[in-house]
Amino acid sequence: MTTDSFYTSLPKVRSFDSLSAPEAFVPLPPDWHLCCTDIVNSTALIAAGRYKTVNMIGAAVIAAMRNALQGEAFPYIFGGDGAAFAVPPRHRETAQRVLASLRSWTGAEFGVPLRAAMVPLRWIRAEGLDVTIARYAVSDHADFAMFSGGGLAWAESQMKAGAFEVPPDPQAAPPDLSGLSCRWSNTPARNGIILSVVVQPAPGADPRAFARFSSRLLALASELKDNGHPVPATGPKLGFPPAGLALEAQSSRGKTPLILRKLYLLAHSALAGLIFLAKRRAGGFDPVHYLSVLKAHSDFRKFDDGLKMTLDCTADIRDRIRRHLGRAAEAGLVQFGLHEQDAALVTCIVPSPVEDSHVHFVDGAAGGYTQAAANLAAAFGAGKGQA
Repeated sequence: MTTDSFYTSLPKVRSFDSLSAPEAFVPLPPDWHLCCTDIVNSTALIAAGRYKTVNMIGAAVIAAMRNALQGEAFPYIFGGDGAAFAVPPRHRETAQRVLASLRSWTGAEFGVPLRAAMVPLRWIRAEGLDVTIARYAVSDHADFAMFSGGGLAWAESQMKAGAFEVPPDPQAAPPDLSGLSCRWSNTPARNGIILSVVVQPAPGADPRAFARFSSRLLALASELKDNGHPVPATGPKLGFPPAGLALEAQSSRGKTPLILRKLYLLAHSALAGLIFLAKRRAGGFDPVHYLSVLKAHSDFRKFDDGLKMTLDCTADIRDRIRRHLGRAAEAGLVQFGLHEQDAALVTCIVPSPVEDSHVHFVDGAAGGYTQAAANLAAAFGAGKGQA
């Protein structure tokens, strides 16, 4: 395995539960770079009701890199108000260019400041930390990277302190965000609560003990239907006009006047809505199959230097999760933050609607991971999650 082919050669893990074990993860090669982003003062955007914008910008980081690498697989993870990814040396300049473009674009298009940093792996390992990766396959056509080792959390804290900054480039062309979409309406909780869960190992916690804890937490969530997956088999609802039409128009317009892009997407959404309503094939597009793949390819749980989940949760399971977390925190094993809302939201990257390579990022609709991480920081004084 060469350093450039590290991720594409990494074996795919089929069982999410097995990811709680440390041996499921493999260290990144020493010459790779870890890139991370997040929105400045995202809590204010949440308070203003702009969390769909927050999620759209977070997913835009991944869409821009996917397009820049022309579909080549690379490890990335969606965090709600940002995203992180890692690249080999030959893609370092591409990553810098994309991040610089994104920083300028988010400010100009949305008035939202975006942080970005690129950290060499050698700096992380010099701190006694690591970035280890697993590749979790949700199907034969899509997979998500999982991160462990503490290095990503450290890199994010360094980014928020101004270190390793990738500066914006006001002269850069807008990023290519082809395939990025957020037209779905929020998905109401079927069990009463959409519970955002962010859990990290406490400083100095034994990785094996945290793995056992994570397994028990996943077992609790497994008592919910579909392990608490918040997206129903029928998929999210597509309202008209779509809830995220203006955001998608802004992200995909390029040099096209915004009003023309909105009109095009409005017509396209009307046609798509009729196809989904009829549940009948249209050319090569099968709406029933698409929605089944959407559910399977949604990242409602992930390992991100800890465990994150967006669960469609009953009050009883919520209480049991809270007690389980509380006992582990008292024992010095974990730090955690929870946030409740009544709906989930889905942001999508769809390179082609007739292929099964589309992926979907799930979060709570009213603060989600961002608010849960802020609650963790408030309760434990942890750096990660501060807006």
